Amino acid sequence: MSEELTSGGAPRKRKRKRSGSGGASGGASARGGSAQSRTGQFRNAQSRSAQPRGERSYGDRSRSENPRSERRTDQPRSERRTSSARFDGKTSIQRAAERAVTHSEDKRGGGGVTKRSASGRERNRRSMGERSMSAAAPSQRARTADSARLVAYETLLAVADKDAYANLVLPKLIRSHRLDARDAGFATELAYGTLRAQGTYDAIISRCVDRPLEKIDSHALLVLRMGTHQLLGMRVPPHAALNQSVALAREVLGSGPSGFVNAVLRRVSERSRDQWLSLLSDEAKDQLERQSLEFSHPVWMVRSLRQALAAHGRTPGEIEELLAADNAAPVVNLVALPGLGSLDEALDKGAEPGALVEGSALYSSGDLARLEGVRAGTVRAQDVGSQLVARALAAAPLEGSDSAWLDLCAGPGGKAALLAALGAQRGAALVANEAAPHRARLVQNSLEPIASESYTVLTGDGREIAATLKSAKSLPVGIAPDQLFDRVMVDVPCSGMGALRRRPEARWRKSPRDIADLLPLQRELLQAAVQATRPGGVIAYVTCSPHAAETQNIVAEMLESGQVQLMNSAAVLESVALQDNGVSALSGEKSAGFTPEIKQPKGAATPVLGEGASTVQLWPHVHGTDAMFMALLRKI
Repeated sequence: MSEELTSGGAPRKRKRKRSGSGGASGGASARGGSAQSRTGQFRNAQSRSAQPRGERSYGDRSRSENPRSERRTDQPRSERRTSSARFDGKTSIQRAAERAVTHSEDKRGGGGVTKRSASGRERNRRSMGERSMSAAAPSQRARTADSARLVAYETLLAVADKDAYANLVLPKLIRSHRLDARDAGFATELAYGTLRAQGTYDAIISRCVDRPLEKIDSHALLVLRMGTHQLLGMRVPPHAALNQSVALAREVLGSGPSGFVNAVLRRVSERSRDQWLSLLSDEAKDQLERQSLEFSHPVWMVRSLRQALAAHGRTPGEIEELLAADNAAPVVNLVALPGLGSLDEALDKGAEPGALVEGSALYSSGDLARLEGVRAGTVRAQDVGSQLVARALAAAPLEGSDSAWLDLCAGPGGKAALLAALGAQRGAALVANEAAPHRARLVQNSLEPIASESYTVLTGDGREIAATLKSAKSLPVGIAPDQLFDRVMVDVPCSGMGALRRRPEARWRKSPRDIADLLPLQRELLQAAVQATRPGGVIAYVTCSPHAAETQNIVAEMLESGQVQLMNSAAVLESVALQDNGVSALSGEKSAGFTPEIKQPKGAATPVLGEGASTVQLWPHVHGTDAMFMALLRKI
């Protein structure tokens, strides 16, 4: 038996163990070796201390060179160990606990032992004087993103990295992740809401970080925007928004960026939405910038929309109502193709009949693909503004033949399908032309439910429609290669400023230069449509934009050429809207008509402004539609 000192200095009997590997051997080594070896070391040290100082080698490992060690050489080993402050009879765990209690008030990061509440939650020490609880105990924190938020993130990623359209990407992702109706609604609002409010959220995030937004990883910025929308724009509890945003960041970005996301979103959560908007408003340099930040539109777009309101006969004071309408989540509009589709199934599943035009409904009951009529193509999703302008062209008064119709810019096919169905009921055939091959295929798919002899789809530049007709392999019966048409729809490519509700990413992709670049194309397409129309025929010039340069200015230039006459477009539109005791749903305060000031060209025999001449501009804040513009023109 040998003796070993305890931490308190009292001797303890210990059995001599055989040397060997394993835990026991390792433990003894960690404590300085066996009692026998320590005794030998002590004796060697005593013998070395007796040698003259100059005879010791440089590498001598004796601790007697230390003055404090020399003063203790005559002390028994047990006394030396018990006199040290380190060996105070306490275990390392006891000392750690004592340090934590002694210094807990002075630590910022929560050093020492971890302190938790009775529910297992850990203190999050933000500052010396502030104490708060984390959102959840570690065992309760999400480690991976839920499917709905992941779908929203993947949608925003496709929009940002691939210039995709959210309204095309999101439905596919919802189906691929097999979201139920509730989660699909959450993912839709999260994706669309984040895109709509991107400008406002970027301004808020920029005040919560220490670097320009351009220096933040683009994918991390997507997660920050989503988290900000959940905190400020949705009824998501703050702890859930933070927890799930960090979980999403951890899954798609990694553990490092997730800490950054957590820190930034905590700063965002310190103010309510109204408080943030008040702060942004106070910092804005003028009213345009304030409206831009509050309603999340680029400044140039706010200015253009104010001018558009005036150009179409409304007051610029309506601008904030218009901007707010752009940010409202739109309800899906359905149309049943005349003579082919029925809305009964949709109405049975909760859809509401449309208030502006027959054969329409408002649907908010989940995935449209679950409707049989949608799968068959006889019921389609189409904004009621688009339905109205297509029906107005078909209803415009016309003398003479009425069997040859043309959609000059038909993609993606919504208006073409409605026109073809209306025409088929009256014995008219439709030629649907589209410049882009992939969009031409979309047009073909849209027209599938309609009898094939009633239409044909051509691929070609609309400005060269005459050449495209001559080279066509087949045309509907009654349509000749040199055909001049009775009714022509020219829905020109435009800025899309009228569809910001449904395509919220468009506001961040467009610039004033884009509009300037489109104007020559719009003029040329309208000129081609006029040339393809027979004298007395009707042309519908249509844009999904209220911008004055794309609408009134283009029409004014054509009228001043003396080739066409402006019809009473407002009266025709009112005639195809729903009627209540002979009163149109688009009359009175809902009237969309405006009479522009046009100079009569010199030498023109026919007035360019017909009786009651007017253009039409629909508005989201007035009519609940996209901001569609239409001018019905009769070829002179």
